[in-house]
Amino acid sequence: MPRNAAPLLRSPVPRAADSDRRRTNASVILRSVLEHGPVARSTIARLTGLSPASVTDYCAHFAGLGLIHESATPERSRGVGRPHVPVDLDDSRFIVGGVHVAVPYTTVALLDLRGRVLAERRIGHDTTDPSRVLERAAEGLDALLADASGAIPLGVGVAAGGWVDRDSGTIVDHPLLGWRDVPVREILGTRTGLPVHVDGHARALVNGERLFGRARGSRSVLHLFVGNVVDAAFATNDEVHHGPRSQAGAIAHLPLRGGTEPCDCGRVGCLQVELSERTLCRKAREAGIVDGVNPTHVVAAAERGDPVAVRLLTQRARMAGRAAGLLLDILNPETVVVTELGVIHREDCLRALREEVGDARASAVVPTSFPDSVLAVAGGSVMLDVLFRDPLSVSQATI
Repeated sequence: MPRNAAPLLRSPVPRAADSDRRRTNASVILRSVLEHGPVARSTIARLTGLSPASVTDYCAHFAGLGLIHESATPERSRGVGRPHVPVDLDDSRFIVGGVHVAVPYTTVALLDLRGRVLAERRIGHDTTDPSRVLERAAEGLDALLADASGAIPLGVGVAAGGWVDRDSGTIVDHPLLGWRDVPVREILGTRTGLPVHVDGHARALVNGERLFGRARGSRSVLHLFVGNVVDAAFATNDEVHHGPRSQAGAIAHLPLRGGTEPCDCGRVGCLQVELSERTLCRKAREAGIVDGVNPTHVVAAAERGDPVAVRLLTQRARMAGRAAGLLLDILNPETVVVTELGVIHREDCLRALREEVGDARASAVVPTSFPDSVLAVAGGSVMLDVLFRDPLSVSQATI
C-alpha cells in the first residue's frame, strides 16, 4: 500500500480558541465548495458570513493543498470588472479507503472526495478472528490501491456495528462477531501506514447523508440501520451525538410492538432480533423460499413474484416503520433515513414503512441515498467526515 499519506499541517496558532475558529472557518468554506461548486469566492463569503478576504486566503490555502482548483469557465461579473473565477472541489488527486466490517463479510473500497465509490471488493469471512479479518481487509485495500496509480490516499475509515468507541478507535463490543476491545485503529494503522479513523456504521452513514446525500441541509437527521445489526444515530446542528464512549444509538433491545421473536436477553420482541437479516433468512428457509443465509436471495424471490417472499419483506418493512415511528416520537428529527434491504429495493416495502410511520410524518422518511454501495460509503464516510471537519489537518504529500 502506498505510504505517501498526507501529514498533519503544523500551523503556529497561539491560542486554542483561534485554532478552533480556524478549523470551523476552514470546514464551512470547504463544505460550501462541496455543496455549491463551481462557486465564486464572493458567493462563498455570502453563504458563510465570512469576509471575502478570509475566504480568498482559505481558498488559496486549499488550492495549495490540492483540495480545490479554479474552474475552467469564468462567471460573468454582474458589474464592472473582471469575471469571477469559480472554485470547485478537486476530486482527481486524493482518495480515501473505506472498510465496513459486517457479520458475514468485510467490504473494502476506495472513494473520492465527493463520496463516490471508485472501487469496491467484498471479502467473505473464513473466520471471525479480528486479527485475520483486519489483515484480510488491509490486503484488500492494498490490492485496490495498487490499481489506483497516481492517487494519494489520505487515510482509511472503518465502520462497523455494535459498540464502537470513536475516540480510541476500538470496537468495544460486537456480540455477533464475538469481538471485544479490538484496537482497530492500531491494527490497521500499523498494517497500512495510513491514518485510520473508526466509528459505528449508523453514525458514519449520518455523516455520509449530510455530506453527500438526501439529508444535506437538514437541521436534524436520524439514521436507522437494519441489517444483521440494528442500530441508530442522531445528528443535530451538524453534530452527531456519540455519548460517553460512543455508546449512543444502541437500540437492539428496545421492545417492538407486535414482536414475537425470543431474544438472548430473555425477553421477547427486542428490536434487533425481530428485524435482523438472520431472522428474515430463517423465516424464508422455513417457508422453503431460500436454503441459505443471504437476504438478497429473499429479495430475488420477491422479484420473481413469490408471494411469501413479498409478505416477509413487507412485514419486516412495517416493523422497521414501527421502530422509526418510536424514534421519531422520542427525537423528532427533520429527516429520517432508513437503510433496510427491502426498503432499498422495493417500492411496496417503502410504502409499508411509511404507512406504519403515519401520513403526517411519512414524507420525512427516506431510504438511504447509497442503495448500491451503502457499506462502502459507510466506511469511507468516517474518513471523509474527518477531512471536511478539519481540512487544515491535511496537506498534500510531496510528489
